[in-house]
Amino acid sequence: MELLTFPVTLFETNCYVIRHEGQALVIDPGEGTPALLKSLENYDVTLIVNTHCHCDHSGGNAAVIQQTGAPLACHAADLPLLRSISEQGRMFGVPFPSSPDPDRLLNHGDILSLGDLEFEVRHTPGHSPGHVVLIAPGIALVGDVLFAGSIGRTDLPGGSMKELLHSIHTQLMTLPDETKVYSGHGPATTIGEERINNPFLVK
Repeated sequence: MELLTFPVTLFETNCYVIRHEGQALVIDPGEGTPALLKSLENYDVTLIVNTHCHCDHSGGNAAVIQQTGAPLACHAADLPLLRSISEQGRMFGVPFPSSPDPDRLLNHGDILSLGDLEFEVRHTPGHSPGHVVLIAPGIALVGDVLFAGSIGRTDLPGGSMKELLHSIHTQLMTLPDETKVYSGHGPATTIGEERINNPFLVK
């Protein structure tokens, strides 16, 4: 398995590409940058996943779909956000093209396969109503739920601090300490590091 990170948009969002056995999974393409699109050449892109549908995580959906023809997936609770990407961008003064509707709606407990790799979908609301994370042995792709030393903001429409903390404690802090955490912004961390040092989680 090869995991590539592409910082995209003015918000420095981490878009992840997982390549394995000639296939690729794209997570949170906030922008269809040349480097991102080039990384997908000669790979069968099996799925594009939006962990959530804020514009900086889904603004590149159209570009990646246009190049690869890959299906798009997100949680149903974030459909209103997906369908308002351009309006979201205008709020921040940044243009984002609209996205096609998803081909697949993700549910808690779904399994996404990439060759012989399997990723478990976990619904983690709080930053947005339909936020999901992807869990595989040893790694967690967590979008804007958990960061190195911080947690996702909850002051945007549909956000809830109570829900976010519940999501973190029940869906992420139950993972082994050595689990590598790949966040939607900033550097990677581990569950153990955040359990000990994250000021929002330490009791």
